[in-house]
Amino acid sequence: MNRSNPMRRPHIVKCVVSIGVGEAGEKLQRGKTVLKMLTGQEPVETISKTINADLGIRKGQPIGCKVTLRKKRAYDFLKKAFWVKNNVVWEDSFDKYGNLSFGITDYTDFEGMSYDPKIGIFGMDISIELSRKGERIKNRKNSMKKIPERHKLTHEEGIEFMEKAFGVEVMYE
Repeated sequence: MNRSNPMRRPHIVKCVVSIGVGEAGEKLQRGKTVLKMLTGQEPVETISKTINADLGIRKGQPIGCKVTLRKKRAYDFLKKAFWVKNNVVWEDSFDKYGNLSFGITDYTDFEGMSYDPKIGIFGMDISIELSRKGERIKNRKNSMKKIPERHKLTHEEGIEFMEKAFGVEVMYE
């Protein structure tokens, strides 16, 4: 891979940490508390888009919360999250564009966190979006353009970036 061109280097666009609790009320507030303790940012509520009668979910009901981390905050949080996972991620966690998603089953696994009976146990999903510089043109308002396939990140490049940037070991089946 040629890394002499700075426009070809991958970087983290954003890291989204989300907790789905399935209902509004006190449980959602406790989930927000967990995210605020871990990330230092105020979480936003996620709203259901569909109806699920079996689970008692109505359209427009708050059912979870999330935090979007960028730049230094994303790197700092991911170092902690990979430490919880023993710096091991499965190859299936990467999509075809090099983005990565994985879950953590308990927030108390993070360093410095202890179990609080008032909060309970919450797991979370972590999604990481990777890209190269210049991909902003696909989302801007004026003069929106498509990204050519040769400039998009690949599965293998995403794995290589995570191995180098965070020292993550990727496990293959």
